[in-house]
Amino acid sequence: MDIPITRIKGGVGAARGFLTSAVGCGIKNPDVDRLDLGLIYSEVPCHSAGTFTTNRVKAAPVRVTQTHLRKDGLRAIIANSGNANACTGVQGIRDAKAMCRGVAKPLGLKQSDVGVCSTGVIGLPMPMMRIEGRYDDLVDRLARKQGQGFASAIITSDTHTKELAVSFDLDGVRVRLGGCVKGAGMISPSMATMLCFITTDANIPEETLQKAVLECVEESFNRITIDGDMSTNDTVLVMANGASGMSAMRRNGKRCRTFRKVLLWFMRELAKAVVRDGERVTKFVTVNVEGAKTYLDAKKVAEAVCKSALVKASWNGGDPNWGRIIHAVGYSRARIREELIDIHIGGKPACLGGLQADTPMNQLRTLVAKPEFEIDINLNQGKANYTMYSSDLSPEYIDFNRSEYAYWKQARKDGLV
Repeated sequence: MDIPITRIKGGVGAARGFLTSAVGCGIKNPDVDRLDLGLIYSEVPCHSAGTFTTNRVKAAPVRVTQTHLRKDGLRAIIANSGNANACTGVQGIRDAKAMCRGVAKPLGLKQSDVGVCSTGVIGLPMPMMRIEGRYDDLVDRLARKQGQGFASAIITSDTHTKELAVSFDLDGVRVRLGGCVKGAGMISPSMATMLCFITTDANIPEETLQKAVLECVEESFNRITIDGDMSTNDTVLVMANGASGMSAMRRNGKRCRTFRKVLLWFMRELAKAVVRDGERVTKFVTVNVEGAKTYLDAKKVAEAVCKSALVKASWNGGDPNWGRIIHAVGYSRARIREELIDIHIGGKPACLGGLQADTPMNQLRTLVAKPEFEIDINLNQGKANYTMYSSDLSPEYIDFNRSEYAYWKQARKDGLV
């Protein structure tokens, strides 16, 4: 990126005027002591924007937050891990609203000023008896530049927290951008499966912020896939409170364009972090498609290759099997001509004109054995291109996802099912 930025500490709490906190409630397992309930709060009124899962089965927190975002915008967000509060019916909606109301009261806000997000097991009622009574603790623990606790509270099968914070200049005013993301499994394009929270002290009008968020999500989180699954709770929320002291940005002005560039880079970094921390993945693979007739053709090819279980399995085995790649190109429903397709692996030709290239197989194997490499697919039919970030598919992934019985066992103990 050509805009100078400085990495800073604080994660989602790095921007001026934002406070964060986290507590442990034992939502998934009361015998395990870990942070699982977090809060983000802006000390001053702010603008907010978001995108949500395109899955037609939507979790209660998604439905509630969408309503609140349309009504008043958000000034606070409460989020939990351990339970998705999805497919929980009317009671799930009541519980999501209760979580908003629980922190709104001590913060002096309206219920609709608060967004709620959940992640975890689908189909189990929320153990509200372990959450109620902790709202005051959340508010009392609010502090500046302490985003790590919040980032810890939202992870599930992630192996570590994923957060980022930067500062940069907007016409002489130093602006901060902070954020965190969770996601490891059930990751697929069309608003990828994860929770992402971003805060900024830039002064950007709400309509302009929403447009920037939609555009940047399309070029970042919607470009990643791990296992091809899409969840019920996907959410990206961005809050901007103007606490940097800058004047309001003008739509499509120079400052707005600069902010959008930084926001896109920021979201891409978080999106890549999600793929790198995918459930039991060993490879991070960038797939570049070029030379397509249209943008949609390029997208179809990239998604077909990145979602193919056969292709991903070969990556896991260090097998430079370009035949699996070209067969995915063929069924992508994009307009292609077999005899024009070129495929490069790690910069080396594996397929030229739809036929085996003369690169020694040992060289290709060495490239695919690396933890990160690129696949370049040139359709040689136009100028459209598309890039996605994907991973391999490992035997350990299957083993890890074979059963969630323990969660249901705990729910029976709690009398929830």
